[in-house]
Amino acid sequence: MTAQSSPPASPSQSASENATLELAISGMTCAACSTRLEKVLNRLPGVEATVNLATERATLHFEPGALTLDAAKAAVERAGFGASEAATIVREEARAKQKAEWDVELRHFWIAAALSLPLALQMPAMFGLWPGGEVQHDLVPRWLQLLLATPVQFWLGARFYRGAWASLRGGGANMDVLVALGTSMAYFYSLVVTLATRHDLHVYFEASAMIITLILLGKLLEARAKARTTAALDALLRLQPKMARIERDGVLVEVPVEALSPGTMFILRPGDAVPVDGVVEEGNSALNEAMLTGESLPVDKQPGDKVFAATVNGDALLRCRATGVGASTLLAGIIRLVEQAQGSKAPVQRLADRIAAVFVPVVVAIASLTFAAWWLWSGDFQLALINAVAVLVIACPCALGLATPTAIMVGTGQGARAGMLVKNAEALELAERLTVLAVDKTGTVTEGKPAVTDVVPTGGWTRSTLLAAAAALEQSSAHPIAAAVVEAAQAEGLTLERTNDVRAVAGKGVEGRVGDQQVMLGAPAFLVAQGVSVSEADSAPLAAAGKTLVAVAVDGTYVGVIAVADRVRSDSAAAVERLQRNGVKVVMLTGDHPATAQAIAEQTGIAEWRAGVLPADKAAAVNELRAAGERVGMAGDGINDAPALAAAEVSFAIGVGADVAVEAADITLVRNSLHGVADAIDLSRATLSKIRQNLFFAFIYNVLGIPLAAMGMLNPVVAGAAMAMSSVSVVSNSLLLKRWKPGR
Repeated sequence: MTAQSSPPASPSQSASENATLELAISGMTCAACSTRLEKVLNRLPGVEATVNLATERATLHFEPGALTLDAAKAAVERAGFGASEAATIVREEARAKQKAEWDVELRHFWIAAALSLPLALQMPAMFGLWPGGEVQHDLVPRWLQLLLATPVQFWLGARFYRGAWASLRGGGANMDVLVALGTSMAYFYSLVVTLATRHDLHVYFEASAMIITLILLGKLLEARAKARTTAALDALLRLQPKMARIERDGVLVEVPVEALSPGTMFILRPGDAVPVDGVVEEGNSALNEAMLTGESLPVDKQPGDKVFAATVNGDALLRCRATGVGASTLLAGIIRLVEQAQGSKAPVQRLADRIAAVFVPVVVAIASLTFAAWWLWSGDFQLALINAVAVLVIACPCALGLATPTAIMVGTGQGARAGMLVKNAEALELAERLTVLAVDKTGTVTEGKPAVTDVVPTGGWTRSTLLAAAAALEQSSAHPIAAAVVEAAQAEGLTLERTNDVRAVAGKGVEGRVGDQQVMLGAPAFLVAQGVSVSEADSAPLAAAGKTLVAVAVDGTYVGVIAVADRVRSDSAAAVERLQRNGVKVVMLTGDHPATAQAIAEQTGIAEWRAGVLPADKAAAVNELRAAGERVGMAGDGINDAPALAAAEVSFAIGVGADVAVEAADITLVRNSLHGVADAIDLSRATLSKIRQNLFFAFIYNVLGIPLAAMGMLNPVVAGAAMAMSSVSVVSNSLLLKRWKPGR
């Protein structure tokens, strides 16, 4: 850091507005670290700060001129962490940093494992489990134990000393304090005994080395999870087209999207992705907005209608005028919503860290009192030291460190076998508390693609003849509705005749000759406009059910109607009933028409639904439910669901969904069923139950053992055995999660 003061972090802000500074933080290891740093930053005059452990970011809001970048970084560094301005870190640098962290964690773990393995191999002999049944403590020579344990303790374990010092300097106590304290006492006691050649006393090098190795394994898993924190935003950014087409002197030329400004005219050819938000000036077409709205049916566009970046044009040329470019597009807004939701502070409480803050000073005090009392009472320094060490060894944090990660590891493994990919442990911690599940309709409750649901012939026509005539005319079109009609005809084994003189009317319908007959089909209003009388009795009930209608006329006479809709998944109703039976209310959010939403809700037993909901509104709906005191989860499969997925406390992505939904979600359901959400909640409850049991096992030995050790009734050997048993109890209890099976 230079001596020169930096300018205010956000000088562009007006005097009446708060400035904002975002810092990338390094060195945080647990929730206690982020909490302590947040307190330090909030002590700065005029600063309101939040620190997010998952994203390793600190967001500071302050009055203009009240804070400089150097002052903020200095405060972070005084708390024992590193800081840099987040705005200066490009995404490629962030990915490179995450990769480097992963490589370091992996290398340190394998080195620690290699050094600890010989020490771990002698542990069965310490309990008389070696062949012959004799208890042996020096199966590995003490000088070799010292050589193996020293680099683990002071090189690979150096991070715990740094973290413990920073925590204590900041007035708190985290897991690093427990690790540093427990391993140091075991190591230094063993070192003294070894250097003093006291073969009548035992050493505990294997305890200190194995604790550090196991915790390094947890750090390795943590680094792996952090490497995916930016994947959702990367997937969204990849949707933005790089080039746009404009007309110059009557010739279409490609220009970078950045060259467009509001008011610029751009051209969309059939199949083109829309480069920026705009308004149609000329032409009629149907745009596939599924990548943005999640709805499978294309949306008809005509002059005056809006088009959005990243959606795909259909089969007709459009001339559009740019209205939103760069950060002003709807897609950019969605990206900001996801980033904001992911950067917000989750209300997660880490029980182990909270207990550690009280547990560590209490144990140190008890050990100190034990040493002083025994030395004054007996006058025997060695006896006093042994009893004090016994207190510290019985308080070794090995079981406490294993309590949560072992249950999480087994739980997530079982989830993977059941088709649930859990992105982080926080999701399992929160899923059990959900009271409301918000679900997207298309691709989540329904199958996600249009299909023929009804064929209503009239005037002597049959289902087969009506479907065959319509499919013959539609087979030359790539429109999703046309594909659904053709697929239905093929599924019934119908033969499709050849067509001639086929003419498509963009966004309305199609006509042509099928055999020796002139066939016309499309929306009922299109046929009426062509002078065809369409039966209201046939179409009205289907339209009321929210289905898309394809009316068919042959030689100018109406012959029937075909209804197309996105079908409800076969098990959605049962999954909704299961969720509600388990105390989780289901709320459906969809951008579709209210009639369609109501029909789907009635079929699935969903009592509450909201239709016509835009992407930003879905996130707002989730936040509204949370503001009402509900614990809200979100299940979806489309890009339009990404902001709501990020805003929810726990998010679920249906496996067939867009990549961004999968990356933004906490839990990905490989199978396309809402039963996966119910399974995930069940697994969360089972896992959290094991974590609570593990914490009980981890501390019951302390509650019973510390008083006995303080009274001189436990020597360090028995204390070490008790802590080893606590670890075995924790791991064995976690393995019982393998009995969990998904329900139906």
